[in-house]
Amino acid sequence: MAMSCKDGKLGSLDNGKYVRYTPEQVEALERLYHECPKPSSIRRQQLIRECPILSNIEPKQIKVWFQNRRCREKQRKEASRLQAVNRKLTAMNKLLMEENDRLQKQVSQLVYENGYFRQHTQNTTLATKDPSCESVVTSGQHHVTPQHPPRDASPAGLLSIAEETLAEFLSKATGTAVEWVQMPGMKPGPDSIGIVAISHGCPGVAARACGLVGLEPTRVAELLKDKPSWFRDCRAVDVLNVLPTANGGTIELLYMQLYAPTTLAPARDFWLLRYTSVLEDGSLVVCERSLKNTQNGPSMPAVQHFVRAEMLPSGYLIRPCEGGGSIIHIVDHMDLEPWSVPEVLRPLYESSTVLAQKTTMVALRQLRQIAQEVSQSNVTGWGRRPAALRALSQRLSRGFNEALNGFTDEGWSMMGNDGMDDVTILVNSSPDKLMGLNLSFANGFPSVSNAVLCAKASMLLQNVPPAILLRFLREHRSEWADSSIDAYSAAAVKVGPCSLPGSRVGGFGGQVILPLAHTIEHEEFLEVIKLEGIAHSPEDAIMPRDVFLLQLCSGMDENAVGTCAELIFAPIDASFADDAPLLPSGFRIIPLDSGKEASSPNRTLDLASALEIGPAGNRSSSDYSANSGCVRSVMTIAFEFAFESHMQEHVASMARQYVRSIISSVQRVALALSPSHLSSHAGLRTPLGTPEAQTLARWICQSYRVYMGVDLLKSSSEGGEAILKTLWHHSDAIMCCSLKALPVFTFANQAGLDMLETTLVALQDISLEKIFDDHGRKTLCTEFPQIMQQGFACLQGGICLSSMGRPVSYERAVAWKVLNEEENAHCICFMFVNWSFV
Repeated sequence: MAMSCKDGKLGSLDNGKYVRYTPEQVEALERLYHECPKPSSIRRQQLIRECPILSNIEPKQIKVWFQNRRCREKQRKEASRLQAVNRKLTAMNKLLMEENDRLQKQVSQLVYENGYFRQHTQNTTLATKDPSCESVVTSGQHHVTPQHPPRDASPAGLLSIAEETLAEFLSKATGTAVEWVQMPGMKPGPDSIGIVAISHGCPGVAARACGLVGLEPTRVAELLKDKPSWFRDCRAVDVLNVLPTANGGTIELLYMQLYAPTTLAPARDFWLLRYTSVLEDGSLVVCERSLKNTQNGPSMPAVQHFVRAEMLPSGYLIRPCEGGGSIIHIVDHMDLEPWSVPEVLRPLYESSTVLAQKTTMVALRQLRQIAQEVSQSNVTGWGRRPAALRALSQRLSRGFNEALNGFTDEGWSMMGNDGMDDVTILVNSSPDKLMGLNLSFANGFPSVSNAVLCAKASMLLQNVPPAILLRFLREHRSEWADSSIDAYSAAAVKVGPCSLPGSRVGGFGGQVILPLAHTIEHEEFLEVIKLEGIAHSPEDAIMPRDVFLLQLCSGMDENAVGTCAELIFAPIDASFADDAPLLPSGFRIIPLDSGKEASSPNRTLDLASALEIGPAGNRSSSDYSANSGCVRSVMTIAFEFAFESHMQEHVASMARQYVRSIISSVQRVALALSPSHLSSHAGLRTPLGTPEAQTLARWICQSYRVYMGVDLLKSSSEGGEAILKTLWHHSDAIMCCSLKALPVFTFANQAGLDMLETTLVALQDISLEKIFDDHGRKTLCTEFPQIMQQGFACLQGGICLSSMGRPVSYERAVAWKVLNEEENAHCICFMFVNWSFV
């Protein structure tokens, strides 16, 4: 019988007496425990022989000591975990109570204002009836806020502005200066990103978030101030002046530039004052606002290609949390000058939800990501080198934004078009200026390439959720990419007959996606793509090579409504180094949260860069207005090519033609993925409501009962729609294939699509034999005649492959013949039980 002991005492019943360990024995056992916490009996006997100090202890006692030691370790870890959870819940409870108090104040204020306006309306009505009551009528006029006189930009004047900014920011962060409403779909909780709210009825767009992060306040402030490291839209933040204040704070004068997310709008810049200070309760505050109407001080004149936007008092309130970590309040409040973009794009600049998703929530996610890396250095989604992998994803995103914006100060210049404005061509003859790019071409890139060309375009997509389209583009590269060009696009273009679209040397041998890293909430993935068997030129056709791409994916979650979806990639050498040159290309799909919709739900409209912009907006935008309930988004495409400068015209022609072919492919795919084409009733990937699908589901269940003698579903006696819904949500992967010579899949439930890593539309491009390995194909060839003759077959567990080449294990598989109403074979159905990715 074993008993726990304290202070190195082990209890073991031996002739009714306890046996004590000496401190030396405990020290030896502890040392052995750290080397091997669970030794076998042979190892325990070996320990006794190797440690003379343990020679008087029986192996049974050693076993009991290790059992107790493991139990104590487990209890200690559990206690530590529970304490951490308790601290987190206590802090979250405090945060929620504060939020509740703030909401109570907001309700009281709204009730007061409602009563005031009601009384005011009655007085106005009486005054209108009695013309003699001029004073009452006058009181009903709108109060016009007077313009502030120019501010003095001396240190004292800037401190006055800073203190005013601090007060206004705190009134938004913890008070009722702005009417905040909970952002749709964001539910607070201990494991959520935090409490997220958006503004209602205030000037500009504003978003607010508060949450818990496991970092100290000074570290939080340091990270948040470095905006280019986490805010992908931020091009640069230049600190032009720093002034210390008497209370220990600092005032900084900043110039910030933001990238334009599409080719259809100019970039934004800001001239800011940032004030960092510590409050009396120990809270750290970083707040900022735009500087305007200042005199006797520095200023930032208008910059070419940028529209000067305004930041209203915004910032971060960071409070230390008991037991470590911080409670943080974030407020972003901006006027992004929506008049400067086409009307069709104005929702991007007028939506507080977009601001919350692109800026406010991103800040919290960055803090949570780094906090997890600090607390679990060896167990994170970014692997063992999180900082390096984050830097790679940042370089991909930044390189894509630089190409998309094509700023002249980076060396970009525009080429003339060929009479059509659908594709814009930019050339950079000094690519060494590009951020993070060193075109020495040491890693297999030809040294003769001394220029970079970018072909870019934007188009409006109708009724296609960005996540669905992006998943298709990621999983089915051969549907839009030309292997003879795209695989070599950012390395070098061998200009000649073989490199022009339409004269392909070889096709894709297939793509394999190798996961590299992901963020903790899986909203962003970094991966390596291996394109197999690519021939760059005729001499390569005999021995085609594999090509590798570094790829960044985000916005693939279909449930995260309204988020931007991106697929950005760049060719890399097989011996990829951290400082390898990157020329990113790819797609960005941004949903347009607007009441106006397209006139035709299946049209994919081309948006040329020649849209008329001004205070009145795009005058032709009425072309896009139509029925409600339609999903609209703008897709921006940018592809980069390195080339020899004397071949510029040839490469430009090739790039323009290539991007047009991609646009055509995307239009075709978007049409196929539209809900009306799929007859979708409950989501794009769910064919519920389709009569054909309901009939097929009924046939599948009836045939399973005929051949197997049991019901496949519990609800098989219900109506067609109920059967289909139950089949669709079945935990096992169920999929049907045709009876052709080369069977291809025609239907799969949700689990089947997840297992194959595909969509309903792309499913029909996958053949049955493609998902099995060699052993599986041999088994299938043996069992297939039995399925056709006997009607069913049970297959042993094994390994199959998803459409992206990932191995999938399954416990067993069942195949049966699906019969139609006339009892003729319609298709074959497979059910993979207890499948999982290897």
